[in-house]
Amino acid sequence: MREHTHKLFIYTALPCEAKPLVEHFKLKKDLTVQTFAVYVSRDICLTVTGLGKSAMAAGVAYTQALFAVEAPFFMLNLGVAGHQDAALGSLFLMDKITDAESLRSYYPSMVFSLPYARGELKTVSRPQLRYESATFFDMEASAFYETAVRFISSEFVFCLKVVSDNQHSSVENIQAPQVSQWIAEHVGDIESLLAKVTAYRVQEGQESDALLFDTLIQRYHFTVNERRQLKNHLEHWAVVTDHQPLELDESVLTSAKEVLNWLASKNQGVAFNL
Repeated sequence: MREHTHKLFIYTALPCEAKPLVEHFKLKKDLTVQTFAVYVSRDICLTVTGLGKSAMAAGVAYTQALFAVEAPFFMLNLGVAGHQDAALGSLFLMDKITDAESLRSYYPSMVFSLPYARGELKTVSRPQLRYESATFFDMEASAFYETAVRFISSEFVFCLKVVSDNQHSSVENIQAPQVSQWIAEHVGDIESLLAKVTAYRVQEGQESDALLFDTLIQRYHFTVNERRQLKNHLEHWAVVTDHQPLELDESVLTSAKEVLNWLASKNQGVAFNL
């Protein structure tokens, strides 16, 4: 297991979809990972999975297990999709994803408003050459979503698609440099989404920290000085772990002093990761 601070996980099927983000966010390839191409920074982990549902599902599961994620802030599938008549290069946020084989549908939750055009997406097993439906289609999203929600609440699973083909320009015309250019044009939108989700999750974590403090002082008898120590320990934990949850065992911790000692021990255990 690895110690890390990645909170934002992005998954693309193709290298040309990943390239603009790797360049913009200055991500570095993790050369220790051989199974998939993985690019990282302090906060971001981007994985190029390869085409198809099986590859995407494997890529999501593999990187979540490899990086020992406890509470990722965000998981995003970014890539291209076809549509009957949507403009090439336009960006859409999917609010319904259907698997063409199983006919199962998924509805990503939205905890806050986002300034993106919405669409419904169907995941198919092979490229589509007929454009008879106004539904978007790709080859990975259903597998991405079904796997991602095993690791994170659905409110923080996103699927953004850039239109790569339509009835006027079929999938056979797609060129990798053009895909990279289209996605590069939306990097600002993607960065804004990352910032908005991060701010929301940090605030959520701060509220959770405050609730834990209130819960503990009601459950145990802390002196004024011990309350000050408790607050310091909780704040330290929040800083060094990016607000990871604390699992207290009340059957073992029976006094305020034991709680403080336990928190001190937990903080010492992560101090070296700073």
